Amino acid sequence: MSDSEKKTVLTAAQPSGILTIGNYLGAIRHWTSMLDDNDCLFPIVNMHAITVPYTPADLRLRTRSLVAQYIACGLDPEKCTIFIQSHVVGHADLAWVLGCLTPLGELQRMTQFKDKTAKGAPLNSGLLFYPVLMAADILLYNADIVPVGEDQKQHLELARNIAERFNSTYSETFKIPEPQIATTGARILSLQDPNRKMSKSDENQGAYLLLTDEPDQIRKKISRAVTDSGSEVKSGPDKAGVTNLLSIMSGFSGKSVEEHEAEFVGKGYGDFKKAVGEVVVEGLRPIRERFEEIIEDKAYLDEVLKSGADIAQRKAYKMLSKVHRKVGFVERFR
Repeated sequence: MSDSEKKTVLTAAQPSGILTIGNYLGAIRHWTSMLDDNDCLFPIVNMHAITVPYTPADLRLRTRSLVAQYIACGLDPEKCTIFIQSHVVGHADLAWVLGCLTPLGELQRMTQFKDKTAKGAPLNSGLLFYPVLMAADILLYNADIVPVGEDQKQHLELARNIAERFNSTYSETFKIPEPQIATTGARILSLQDPNRKMSKSDENQGAYLLLTDEPDQIRKKISRAVTDSGSEVKSGPDKAGVTNLLSIMSGFSGKSVEEHEAEFVGKGYGDFKKAVGEVVVEGLRPIRERFEEIIEDKAYLDEVLKSGADIAQRKAYKMLSKVHRKVGFVERFR
């Protein structure tokens, strides 16, 4: 496929520095399958990360860690563009222009803003303006497709509305980005409460499995995972814990849930959990080893980030120049 035929796919992530198997099985592995046929951009949106209390030194470490984990998971920098948001001129610039077209009421109605403030998060204008910056992250690169989780659908809808409003006010400028909600891959749930999504923010560290967990940690967490009454290794609506473990096992083994159910006919949860643990250990081994190699190679990471920022900047300047001309700004000198 020629470059002109490729779709632009963009998905951004805050630099938490921590990825779970849910992130990998539910999203990242799917992204790797898109690299050959699309122009894929993966910005690490560190500007979003400062809307809530944080430690600057930790933010830098988490940013580099996330980049290393992305590459270890198969996001090849030779096939995609990985960059840090703050390294590219244009995100905040475009956000200001878009913000001037966004009614305050739209931002105050955002579910995440209301949830965070209801939970006592410090109320600052950055937290309120977050969705406009997210819209700028997407529209700056004229993305066709934006893979998002359910929790970001409302923000993407706002980005679409802002793009349509800009196009209507000035003239056709932005593509209207299409959301892509993953339909492949398992939805991985908490090991301690299989009615909730697995989350790295869970206070119980035994509830999630990290890509960087050591083998003994993985085995221990899975051995303590919540199962269900009875002893049959069978998926079903009344067996959420076992169903979750079967999904995890299937995700790493490549076998179907039904095949794994057949393997454990007549066997108990003890044997089942041991087998799940070993499958996950072996599935994560190459990722963890590759991560440990990359995170120690500062020169390589710097090279990846500089190259990614250079590519992203060229795209950003092209769109920013067009936007500035449309809104009446005198062209900047570079």
